[in-house]
Amino acid sequence: MARCYCRWRNVFICVCTPCICMALLFVYVGIMVCTTIRNTTSLGTMGLYGSEITHFVASGNLRNKTSAPLPKTFWDIYPNGDALWNRLQLSIDRHFNPILCPNNIKRRLESSTFHETLLRQSFSGVIDLAKWRNFDRLPHLMQEFVRHMQRRDYPALFQPDGICGAGAKDEKGPPLLLLAIKTTELNFKNRQAIRKTWGKVGWVAGQGRNSSGGKEGGGYVRRVFLLGKENPEELGVNSSELLQMENKRYGDILQWDFKDTFFNLTLKDVLFWSWFSRVCGQTHFVLKGDDDVLVNTPKLITYLQEQLKKPQAQETIKDFMIGDVIGAALPNRVNNSKYFVPDSFYKGFYPSYAGGGGVVYSGLLTKRLHIMSKRVHLFPIDDVYVGMCMVRLNAQPIHHPAFLTFDFPGKEEENVCSYHRVLLVHKRSPSQIVQLWADMEKTQTQCWNVPLRDPVTNGNKL
Repeated sequence: MARCYCRWRNVFICVCTPCICMALLFVYVGIMVCTTIRNTTSLGTMGLYGSEITHFVASGNLRNKTSAPLPKTFWDIYPNGDALWNRLQLSIDRHFNPILCPNNIKRRLESSTFHETLLRQSFSGVIDLAKWRNFDRLPHLMQEFVRHMQRRDYPALFQPDGICGAGAKDEKGPPLLLLAIKTTELNFKNRQAIRKTWGKVGWVAGQGRNSSGGKEGGGYVRRVFLLGKENPEELGVNSSELLQMENKRYGDILQWDFKDTFFNLTLKDVLFWSWFSRVCGQTHFVLKGDDDVLVNTPKLITYLQEQLKKPQAQETIKDFMIGDVIGAALPNRVNNSKYFVPDSFYKGFYPSYAGGGGVVYSGLLTKRLHIMSKRVHLFPIDDVYVGMCMVRLNAQPIHHPAFLTFDFPGKEEENVCSYHRVLLVHKRSPSQIVQLWADMEKTQTQCWNVPLRDPVTNGNKL
């Protein structure tokens, strides 16, 4: 009996020992796999900088020095947390995402009513201002902006006499350039300085090495001033009658019935694009600027003529935008700054945008911006809003050092031909504009062939 027991014990040991070892091996492998998954998930949840986000990072990517840098997020379901503008725009962008909503691709070309409906639905579906706990913490101007950011149907109070702004009656061809200047009711001196100097309408001769100064080197220029409405009680005077007389005299006033504030400058862009799309079908380029800039119009005319003569210009002009481009900027978080945007309203980097008081873009791009703006919620900083629309058009503004939005560097302004080397300079008073323009006319012959400031010799900000 004992001999039989020993025999069966030996059989049991020989058979079960390998099975037990295999079982222990499987348990060990399972523990190691679970540990690896947990570490990877933890890394994906916390992100590269320890912030909690909802995305997945493949194991080993962080240690791969030969690959491109790993983005902070791969698939973020709720990007930028609870920031109001980001949530509103996310709901719109998802409607036109070809992966999430493939059936909506054809609807991109539908009537503007469809896009306006999406804007309203996204706002009502994302947030209720009465219950939004951060609303009362916003500055007063930001609260006013949020309350009215859905509305864009403001009627025009005054419109130019001409089809596309004030211009010469004897034009023999389509306008090369429309000067669209943002101004306010009280800035009459600024408008007058522009009318007498760089903002003259009609035929403007070009200036450059390939220009003789005759008609063959120039183009027709038109002009329009963009205004909102001042509150007569806050202003202390009703200036509407004076503005009516001014428009009757010059025919270059385009005013809408909305409150003219800094955050409403975006409305001037959106409503101007709409107006331009209706009445400026043949205009090649637009200069959108503030009323405190000095523009070298003859040099700009020559520069734009050169763009039209480039190979495949018809294809490239539809995305053409040039100015002082600012890239990878962050919102201003200083409470007492007029550019202040709280993180409860917007989070993330700004897109590349041309700012600082003056930018030039094509008439074709103006019409495309008008269409795209119907899919982008209004943003309180107008230059940034244009950049947001450009990103969704898959277009990028071009930086050119001849746009000086922060004045001349060093002692460069002291050169007698300094203003002949730029296309635009920001922050000049009406008296300075008149004086500088007179100086430029005196030195025109002397400085005829000087080149523009260029990216090679002056550096490119981007």
